[in-house]
Amino acid sequence: MLFNTIDFVLFLPVVIFLYFLTPQKYRWVLLLIASYYFYMSWKVEYIFLIVFSTLIDYFSGLKMEKLPDRKSRRPYLILSLVTNLGLLFAFKYYNFATGNLNLLFEEYGIAYRFPISRWLLPVGISFYTFQTLSYSIDVYYGRQKAEKHLGYFALYVSFFPQLVAGPIERFSRLTPQLKSAHHFSYENISKGLRLILYGLFIKMVIADNLSGIIDSVYAAPQNYNSADILKAIIFYSFQIYSDFYGYSLIAIGSALMMGIKLMDNFRTPYLAKNIAEFWQRWHISLSTWFRDYLYYPLGGNRVAITRWMLNIMIVFVVSGIWHGANWTFIIWGGLYGIVYLLEKLTNRYLPVKPDAKAFSPTHLFFAFKTFLFVSLIWIFFRSQSFAQAMDIFHYLFTNIHTHKTHLSIPVSTWIFLSIFILSDILLYDKRFDTWLDRFPYLFRWTVYAIMLFAIVVFAGVENFPFIYFQF
Repeated sequence: MLFNTIDFVLFLPVVIFLYFLTPQKYRWVLLLIASYYFYMSWKVEYIFLIVFSTLIDYFSGLKMEKLPDRKSRRPYLILSLVTNLGLLFAFKYYNFATGNLNLLFEEYGIAYRFPISRWLLPVGISFYTFQTLSYSIDVYYGRQKAEKHLGYFALYVSFFPQLVAGPIERFSRLTPQLKSAHHFSYENISKGLRLILYGLFIKMVIADNLSGIIDSVYAAPQNYNSADILKAIIFYSFQIYSDFYGYSLIAIGSALMMGIKLMDNFRTPYLAKNIAEFWQRWHISLSTWFRDYLYYPLGGNRVAITRWMLNIMIVFVVSGIWHGANWTFIIWGGLYGIVYLLEKLTNRYLPVKPDAKAFSPTHLFFAFKTFLFVSLIWIFFRSQSFAQAMDIFHYLFTNIHTHKTHLSIPVSTWIFLSIFILSDILLYDKRFDTWLDRFPYLFRWTVYAIMLFAIVVFAGVENFPFIYFQF
């Protein structure tokens, strides 16, 4: 079920209405049924993957808690890791791995070929496997007590607002809220609806309208001049941001209406002054996951500088692989790692430091530099192949005078994109629902009316799925 559909518009109010009518001790049943229904509306049979993963991690957690030390717990941690990462490999990475092996066999004259899988990639599998893995790892290290109640653990794994594209929540933060008695709150309903409305606006009016423009350029970059290709590159930065940011806001708003607070996943990332800060502001739940469950176990920065550099590269390359089974994602992650290291190593020698006051000329200079790099590296993320990415770079720098096709951009797209950029600047380190509280009633309802009007009149005709659903 997509957030930007009539189905969800009908589904959410019914769930919230029943939630507050249901006695507290039975609410987990309602939310678990709603969450499984939410997921099964996409593909019924894949609910068994979530159930299987849930049962394995529930069992592993109970067993690990009964054992006195990490050595004796390790087989159950391995069971959890192998199960979750095995499912992820089978559905997401098998064809990538076997395809490359088949090419290698062909190169060396080996007749054997691995068969190609026809399985569809389950929506959200990268998100819920990472969420449940964090629980297993925390129990293994003794940072988290094992959950005895299977129903609450299953709800933690499958809670519908953040099931298919995050935020990736920790057990210690989400489950106590699922168990708490939440009462109907006008403030929560109001703020939740604001976040949902703003999320739908930036998804359906900004991201979806930019999608067709970007697709046309990436399909035939040779037909466009350098200026139009550059526009498409910049537009993609805002498309993927508004698409994923919009999803996160709808997820946070949906949960907030029930009194459950999910973590913020974005904080004006395009105003970051360097790559390190960008990843502190972009997809925060994933960045902190890799920090806590990969970077720190590798030794973090408490090792020799060469090992630290290797740790950084491992984290960024694995982050790239997490996003997709394609060499373009590996390159995307690797480039981030290289630039991150270059910035860290050169910042000490800069005459002007990037840690300038917000919106000072120095801040704006470094933010522009970071945005430019991020926009260029998105080319690998957006491209279907390395060859397509190289074509975009090639024609960006060589088609200065080529003008076979004119890139048509509606005036409304420019207007609403400008509104989004301005709003993002105004929301620097703030969230839309609380920021809007400072304004009088008339201003707030004017903003609501403008967004509703834009969604009804200017939303793209085609119903585009959220980009991160493919991960």
